[in-house]
Amino acid sequence: MLRIVSKVIVGFVGLSVILTLLFRFVPVPVTLTMLLDPNGITKDWTPISRIDRNMVAAAIAAEDSKFCSHNGFDTGAIEQAMERNARGGRLRGGSTISQQTAKNVFLWQGEGWSRYARKGLEVWFTFLIETFWSKRRIMEVYLNVAETGLGTYGVEAGAQRYFGKSAAHLTPSQAAGMAAVLPSPKKRSVVNPHGFTRRYGASIGARLGVVKRGGYDACVYE
Repeated sequence: MLRIVSKVIVGFVGLSVILTLLFRFVPVPVTLTMLLDPNGITKDWTPISRIDRNMVAAAIAAEDSKFCSHNGFDTGAIEQAMERNARGGRLRGGSTISQQTAKNVFLWQGEGWSRYARKGLEVWFTFLIETFWSKRRIMEVYLNVAETGLGTYGVEAGAQRYFGKSAAHLTPSQAAGMAAVLPSPKKRSVVNPHGFTRRYGASIGARLGVVKRGGYDACVYE
């Protein structure tokens, strides 16, 4: 039994490293989330060189302001999330863009008991991509596999769907609007948003300029 378990562990580690190294250079063809999406898959892999810097800055402003300075885990955000969750109410996480990328590419979505197993694997795959990928590559993959609407994956497909234009030419408000729906793309609307989504998009738009002026996205363009 111990021999079998050790072989499984060694095989898993080896396969995960091989896949991580492969996706350092090769576009991610499909993810488990895409395959299980009943709405189908609309995507268009786009190099980060053809994604407007406004979109990169908006993602950082919305999801992970310390993206360029952490090693994959924002301990401050995690501690704050734990404190909020301990007080009760809706659970909130402190996931970084690196963690979200690891989950989107290698793992699955959803809550329930499997969430705890996924979180453990998420730590491992986050460590791998932070070790073998550059920050630029992590952002590139994130912006290509993140769900941006019903059956829509990546910012290029999202830009075409919502604005009828390439992600290479997004205005600050358009980028902020897309970033505002990333946490819940099936429930929030990019076009004519209302209530919280509208306010959140405006907040991201205000912080977007700070990200660019302060060089908080510099690691993506080094």
